[in-house]
Amino acid sequence: MALRRKYIRRFGTRVVAVKLDVDTDGFTYRKWGGIQTCKPGDWIVNNGGDVYTVDGATFERTYCADGIGTYQKVTPVWAEIAERDGAIQTKDCVTHYKAGSYVVFNDAEGKDAYAMDRASFEKMYEPAN
Repeated sequence: MALRRKYIRRFGTRVVAVKLDVDTDGFTYRKWGGIQTCKPGDWIVNNGGDVYTVDGATFERTYCADGIGTYQKVTPVWAEIAERDGAIQTKDCVTHYKAGSYVVFNDAEGKDAYAMDRASFEKMYEPAN
């Protein structure tokens, strides 16, 4: 992996999200080259047309409501560009990525990971000062 840098979400890049706060066992779905798992308390997120789920504790720690059903990511991420194809363990599953994608972490220690294609990441994030 390349050098890991700190990034912040670009202003105005909101998501629409709903907490899965119903009596359910959760569900699984296919995305990012694998089977993803959603459990009670997780959030279903629409990020500019890209729909996925986010762990409940992670969402509540990293996003803040800015309207009815809209949220802005308020915490920084640390990311590095993948030099080769690979996969990374997320909180609930494995995400596959291609060389040139960003491998992203919601904390400086490199935990709480996920991956994003380069164009999507650069549209949503900018280097922190």
